Order: sequence, then C-alpha cells, then structure tokens
Amino acid sequence: MKRIVLLQICLLTLPFLLPAQQITRFAVVDMSKVYTAFFRESRAVRDFEERSARVQADVDRMTREIQDLKSSQSNAELQGDSEKAVRLESEIYKKSEFLKDYFKLKTAELEDQKKKLSQSSAFLEQVSNELRIVAESEGYSMVLNVKDVKGIVWYSPAIDITDKVIQNLQNKSAR
Repeated sequence: MKRIVLLQICLLTLPFLLPAQQITRFAVVDMSKVYTAFFRESRAVRDFEERSARVQADVDRMTREIQDLKSSQSNAELQGDSEKAVRLESEIYKKSEFLKDYFKLKTAELEDQKKKLSQSSAFLEQVSNELRIVAESEGYSMVLNVKDVKGIVWYSPAIDITDKVIQNLQNKSAR
C-alpha cells in the first residue's frame, strides 16, 4: 500500500519537475547561404544584377574603344603620321582615365546597393519569421548564425536548419 501511495505522489509531482530539467537545444544557420539561395530570386536583386550587367557592358565597350584607338595609333605610327598618333595617344589617355574613374565609382555604388539589399528590413524580417517557425517546430531554444559566431568550433550537421529555412522561404515566395 505504501508503494502505491508513493508511486501516486511521484506521478503527481513529475509534471512539475520536468520543466525544471528542460534541455536547451541550439541550432545554427548560414545566413549568407540563405541570402544566396533565396534573396537572389527577389525583384530587388534582379534589378541589382541587371544594373551590374549594364555597368560591365559599359566597361567592356569602353575597353574595346580604347583598344581600337591603340590599334589606330599603331597604324598611324607605321604610316608616319605622328600628328595623328599624338592626338590618338592623348585620346587614349583621357578615355583610360575616365574608364578608371567610372569603374571605381560604379563599383562603389554597386557594393553599397548590395550591402543595402542584404540588410533590407523586409528581407531580414521574413528570414527572422522563418527562423522562428523552424526553430520552434524543431524544438530549438536558440539559433546562431554560423558565420558570425567565433565561439563555434564544431557543430553537428543535424542542428543546421539553413536548408529548412531556405525551403520555407521559397515555398512562401512561390505562393
């Protein structure tokens, strides 16, 4: 009889003891991989890539113009037309300097735009919501960005929820 009463007491107190012994579970996510896999499909990123392609096309066009001018300068020198060769050399120098400045400026603009895209509050909010959903459904108490935390020396691939977050984001964007 004592055993039955003791067993009943244990069973009644067990639910109160379990929450005190809850184990904290961690997960990791690779935010750069999430960005690469999901965000690149957004309209803002497509605009960035189109702008980047236009800048590259302009650089290629200007480079070809400079190469054509150098070829014309060589021909002028071979024909003995030193006046034309000097004029072309001056034009080559001006265009080369313009190309250098243009490239620096456009590269800086593109880098700034890329940084703003990756820090977009709408994107970060969407990722944050998906991280929360995946973490809660998998029973994780904390999610760490594997690229930002220097204290992570090793982690099991079983706690990496990157692919689940990407899948959820892609599923929701397809709707």
